[in-house]
Amino acid sequence: MSQYWSSLVHNLTPYVPGEQPKLQNLVKLNTNENPYGPSPAVIAALQAEAADSLRLYPDPDSSRLKAAIAEYHGLQSNQVFVGNGSDEVLAHVFQALLKHDLPLLYPDITYSFYPVYCGLYGIAFETVPLNAQFEIAIDDYLRPNGGIIFPNPNAPTGMPLALSEIERLLKANTQSVVVIDEAYVDFGTESAVALVNQYPNLLVTHTYSKSRSLAGLRVGYAVGDAALIEALIRVKDSFNSYPIDRFAEAGAIAALQDEAYFQQTRQQVIASRDQLVLDLQNLGFEVLPSGANFIFARHPNYAGEQLAASLRAQAVIVRHFKKPARIADFLRITIGNPAQNQALMQALRTFLSA
Repeated sequence: MSQYWSSLVHNLTPYVPGEQPKLQNLVKLNTNENPYGPSPAVIAALQAEAADSLRLYPDPDSSRLKAAIAEYHGLQSNQVFVGNGSDEVLAHVFQALLKHDLPLLYPDITYSFYPVYCGLYGIAFETVPLNAQFEIAIDDYLRPNGGIIFPNPNAPTGMPLALSEIERLLKANTQSVVVIDEAYVDFGTESAVALVNQYPNLLVTHTYSKSRSLAGLRVGYAVGDAALIEALIRVKDSFNSYPIDRFAEAGAIAALQDEAYFQQTRQQVIASRDQLVLDLQNLGFEVLPSGANFIFARHPNYAGEQLAASLRAQAVIVRHFKKPARIADFLRITIGNPAQNQALMQALRTFLSA
């Protein structure tokens, strides 16, 4: 602490990202990165971008990227907002659309950046408990609010919510913005993008970090009604007019245009997830239904902290959340490639047989 800190900084509790250890021969299954590299077309696009033009600022509107995203989703460019990863996009969403007199609603077990944004921007909020099955229950959100946000599939549970339930929420909640955070939607969950043109209060956020294998480039976007997008642009241009650099825009466009590679790698992840679920269940684990590139699992005979420590001792790291207590025995396990998943299973068998 310092006497020079503002009162805001004194009271902040920052987000804690997943660990990025620099260890050799590590099986890293803790941060939901894609086990497969980006499309070869992305690498070619980045190489082509390494030119004299880097001395110039990038397009502040990221027009080419917005046009590519709009075409991909069947929307107009003025319905697209892009930013430096979906976390930056979400930060602008909280400031531009979710700060009102009534409280923002989001699940009690969800993406842990949401309360950080509320603290940073002074947003009143109320958490809505997941039900006994760890599901988002739409009926619990049908009350006065200053906005609603949740991931679909949810994180860290991985549990998907049917599109029909999201539409039911939109029909009942017309006085505030509903934000659906679809960071993991491409791994088997229905996207709400199909509803954007029907509901002017719907905003959907996406990231290139997961299904497009571009976590290192930091590209995220939101789609919604043009009036919502204008609000985000006003905040962005009051903060940083150039969030997307030339490499990020070129790589993101190339990734979006290589549909065959995208479909191939996401299907590989889905197949590996389904196999890993069966393997864990055969070892006695309870695994929640997942529509993401990770699973949420616990063993009835062992504490989550004990399991995570045993795996780490065997050079396999997963994500363990100590709080809230309700999920303390769960492990969030990123879906790796077949070799990584086999290493995980071998480490678990070693521990369980000791």
